[in-house]
Amino acid sequence: MNFELLFGEFLLLIATIDPIGTLSIFVGVTGKSPREDRPRIALKATLIGGAVLLAFLVLGQFVLGALDVRLESFQLAGGLILFLLGLQMVFGVGPAVEAPKPEAGHDVAVFPLALPSIASPGSILAVVILTDNHRFTVLEQAVTAITLVVVLGLTYVLMLAANPIHRLIGDTGGMIIVKVMGLLLCALATENCVEAVQQLWS
Repeated sequence: MNFELLFGEFLLLIATIDPIGTLSIFVGVTGKSPREDRPRIALKATLIGGAVLLAFLVLGQFVLGALDVRLESFQLAGGLILFLLGLQMVFGVGPAVEAPKPEAGHDVAVFPLALPSIASPGSILAVVILTDNHRFTVLEQAVTAITLVVVLGLTYVLMLAANPIHRLIGDTGGMIIVKVMGLLLCALATENCVEAVQQLWS
């Protein structure tokens, strides 16, 4: 796997997992939690979200095979959804930018942090697309798994430093970062769609 491809995977995972967006949600849902409980919430959310993504990374293509869905079709559909997700991030509308409200009595580490913030539909689609058995070797898929763990680690660290970071960048800084990541996500999604169409028509 060359550096350019690895960096592209890293950007795609950063854009879909969206550590900055998760940081904003974390600040919102843990605002009334005791300070000493926040590291536990951050760790639990990262572990649960990571477990879901790793499960799809390993089993996603087998599920598609059982449903008789070609990966190229899934890649095209996923690319379109990721493109729409990116548009929502750029224009600041829709579920991609609106923090879901935690339900009373439910663990905020599970919802909305682990699901659907970390293990979002976009990030689940991304890990399945990035581990296509027909395009990537086992070693390349292992590198993708490591890249995923790195992004999850970054998300966890940002949540641990949530309050100082949020004070530093403010709402405006966070909004700018989200819009830039949305634009990158649109570009990466377009590449996925073009590649999928080429494979379907070849």
